[in-house]
Amino acid sequence: MEKAYFVYILASSRNGTLYIGVTNNLERRTYEHKNNAMKGFTQKYGVHRLVWYESTNNIESAIQREKQIKKWNRSWKIRLIEETNPQWKDLD
Repeated sequence: MEKAYFVYILASSRNGTLYIGVTNNLERRTYEHKNNAMKGFTQKYGVHRLVWYESTNNIESAIQREKQIKKWNRSWKIRLIEETNPQWKDLD
């Protein structure tokens, strides 16, 4: 059985602060963000809404994609979110 890895974007609100991450367990990781299980950026800025994610079977690909998206300008990140989630609904 192949393992799944996820690249994801969280937002504080529509067009709000964004956080980009990678994980092998999206459900657990979004729970941790929403419940401030760890101190850090998402806790400080209230970034708890899962607005976009994609999966891959390869951790190196996931990490590379995360780095790629982090380098994008904000308008590209917003376009990526709105292509599949125009209402910025919480996908979790």
